[in-house]
Amino acid sequence: MTENKGLKKSEYRKITTHVLQEMKLKSEKIAMLTAYDFSMAGILDAAGIDVILVGDSASNVMAGYSSTLPITLDQMIYHASSVMRAVKRALVVVDLPFGTYQGNSKEALSSAIRIMKESGANAIKMEGGREIIESVDRILSAGIPVMGHLGLTPQSIHKFGTYVVRATDDAEAQTLLEDAHLLEEAGCFSLVLEKIPAKLGGRVTNEIKIPTIGIGAGHDVDGQVLVLHDMLGITQKFSPRFLRRYHNLYEEIRGSVNSYIHDVKTVDFPNDREQY
Repeated sequence: MTENKGLKKSEYRKITTHVLQEMKLKSEKIAMLTAYDFSMAGILDAAGIDVILVGDSASNVMAGYSSTLPITLDQMIYHASSVMRAVKRALVVVDLPFGTYQGNSKEALSSAIRIMKESGANAIKMEGGREIIESVDRILSAGIPVMGHLGLTPQSIHKFGTYVVRATDDAEAQTLLEDAHLLEEAGCFSLVLEKIPAKLGGRVTNEIKIPTIGIGAGHDVDGQVLVLHDMLGITQKFSPRFLRRYHNLYEEIRGSVNSYIHDVKTVDFPNDREQY
């Protein structure tokens, strides 16, 4: 891949929630990717990524589950801690996993505090609007930054029953708009919009003052996020319309392993220069 010419990389030494707000005001797009381990997080940070999301998508791409629901708080803290040991510049946001904040604001605060204290992360992310606002308020009252998440919320897959585009009808779109304002007024510093019509993504972005990060929400949002393993082509079966694959690491890695196997079995590896 060739580098894009003429694009000015953000000169911020350390990305904070305040910096993201400045970027929105300056119309500078925010680049966000997921990471779950030390090595990959270090590469992303060195490349200049603005935000790293330690996503509950680790349940899928790291552990092999079919949904984000099984991953635990302890596992999220493990992944977040690994990422934090590599990152110097990016803002690191960690998903609160399913079952750690819904319906119990005290448990929500306890979960968020554990993530912040044990991993050293910069912020947490929560899915939902008015139904979780009590938990959002309680976490924010403790001084913990919260990123919201509306539209398709994968932790609610059994409620929706499908991963189709959300808020395509007027009633659901209006509810999403109201929830966006509600989360902004509560004090969330940013908002992920997942798999909603592009026109609605632009409308939410224009109506609220906090940055919006889209994943399948069009180009009129303030930034974009993708799952790293999807973007690099490590995963192969997941191919939604919003996904752009920048590489095909599945084939590259498999080819490298095939070459290694061949070299070992033919005693080509190690050669004379590769032994003591």
